[in-house]
Amino acid sequence: MTSSALVWFRRDLRCDDHAALYHALRRHARVFCAFVFDTDILDALPARHDRRVEFIHASVLALDAGLKALAAESGAPGGGLIVRHGVATECIVALARSLGVNEVLVNRDYEPAAIARDRQVKRALDEAGIVFSDYKDQVLLDRNEVLNGQGLPYSVFTPYKRAWLQQLDAFQLRPYPVARHARHLAAVPDADTAGAMPSLADIGFERTNLAELPLPAGMAGAQTLLQDFLPRMAAYGVARDYPARKGVSYLSTHLRFGTISIRRLAAQAHEQARQGSEGAQIWLSELAWRDFYFMILWHHPRVVEASFRPEYDQVQWDEAPELWDAWIGARTGYPLVDAAMRQLHQSGYMHNRLRMVVASFLTKDLGIDWRRGERHFAEHLNDYDLAANNGGWQWAASTGCDAQPWFRIFNPITQSQKFDPDGRFIRRYVPELARVPDRHIHFPAAMKPLELQACGLQLGQDYPLPVVDHALARARTLMRFEGLKK
Repeated sequence: MTSSALVWFRRDLRCDDHAALYHALRRHARVFCAFVFDTDILDALPARHDRRVEFIHASVLALDAGLKALAAESGAPGGGLIVRHGVATECIVALARSLGVNEVLVNRDYEPAAIARDRQVKRALDEAGIVFSDYKDQVLLDRNEVLNGQGLPYSVFTPYKRAWLQQLDAFQLRPYPVARHARHLAAVPDADTAGAMPSLADIGFERTNLAELPLPAGMAGAQTLLQDFLPRMAAYGVARDYPARKGVSYLSTHLRFGTISIRRLAAQAHEQARQGSEGAQIWLSELAWRDFYFMILWHHPRVVEASFRPEYDQVQWDEAPELWDAWIGARTGYPLVDAAMRQLHQSGYMHNRLRMVVASFLTKDLGIDWRRGERHFAEHLNDYDLAANNGGWQWAASTGCDAQPWFRIFNPITQSQKFDPDGRFIRRYVPELARVPDRHIHFPAAMKPLELQACGLQLGQDYPLPVVDHALARARTLMRFEGLKK
C-alpha cells in the first residue's frame, strides 16, 4: 500500500527549505499540502481590514503557485495547495481522514495557544490512527537546544548568545533540499479544484493599503527584500538605529509568516560575518535575539500575561486614560514618539529603535502597564510575533529578561536628537512641524513665543503641549520601582 501524507502549512508559507515538507516528501509516495484560514484566529481580530490577513492571503496564493511550479519541474502530476476556511482543528482532522493519509506533518509553533491547538489535533489524529509529527523550522535552535552549565534555560541574552553561536554549525544552516523529492507532490483532489481559492472577501476581510507599502508579499517578495538588503548588511550596525535611513532588512514580516527561511538568512549573515563584516555579526545577533525570545516563551508561557521576573508583578501601574489616549493618538507632545505611533498606524510597521522609545515612554514616562502597549502593538504590527513582542515590551518595562536594572529610562528628546538629528523622520510623519528648525524639532515646547510665531506654530492647537514632564516622570518611575524593595 502506497503511503501518503498531509503537510499543514501555518506560519511557513514557502515551498523551499521547508522542514516538514522535506520530511514528508522523503518518506511518502504522495504528499498533499494544505492551508486553513483559521476562523478561531480570524474571528478574534478587531477589524475586518487587517494588513496581515491580506499579506497572508497573497502569500497563500503565491505558495499555491510555487507548489504547482515545483511539481511541474519534477514531473509530478499536479501539486498545489488545498485551502480551507474554518476551524483549523476540525478542518485538518477531517481532511486527513478524507484523504486517507498516514501522517500529518507540521513545522513547530511555540505560542501557548498554538501548542494547545496542536495537542488537540494530535489527539484526534491518534484516535484515527494517523501520525502527527512536528519539526523545527521557524528558529535555528529551539526548546532545550541551548542550555547553561546547569542544564537550565538561560534568562539573560548575552551568555545565551555566546552559547547559541557556539552551536550554530553548518548542519543548523543547511537548507532542506525540497526540490530533490518534489516528484512525490500529489495533485489537489478534484473536489478541491472545483472550488476556487477563496478571495479576501470570501474569508470576510477587506483590502487595506498593503499594496501601497514597500512590503511585497510571498516568497518572491521576500527574495526581493533580501537581495536589496544583502549589499547593505555590512553597514547594518551603523545604520540600523536611524529611522530615516534605509538601514534595516525589512524582512521581519516575512520571517513572521515564513515566506523566507531563517536558515538561509542566517547562512548569509554567517558567511559575511566569517569574512569580517561587523554589520553581519550584529544582524546575526538579532536572529539570536529572535531565537532567545522563542525559547523564553516556550519555557515560561506565563510571560504572556505576567512579568518574567515575578517580583515585578507588584508594580503599581497607572490607569491614566487621558495619557493612554494621547499615546495611541500620537498626541504626546514628544515628536519622535508621535511620529513613531503615526508610522505604526499608517503602515503597520515601526522601526525597532522607535519600538524601544515608545515602549519606554508608555511605561516609564506615562506609568502605564506594558501589557496594554503589547496588546496595542499586537493589533497593529504587520510582523507581530508574540514571543518577540512580549520580550521587547518586558525589556522596555524592565520586567523581563534584561541584565540592565529598572532605572534605564529612555529620554525621548535625547533619543530624537541622536537618532533623527535633522528631524527627517519626524517631518515625514508629523508634517505640522515641517517649519520648525532642526534645533527645536525634537521638543517644540522649549521654543520661545517669537520662535513659534516665526514658523507659524501654535502649541496646544497645531501640535500638543507635552502630556508629561520627562524629568518628573522619570522621578516617579524611580519611586515606583524602588517601592518594591520596601
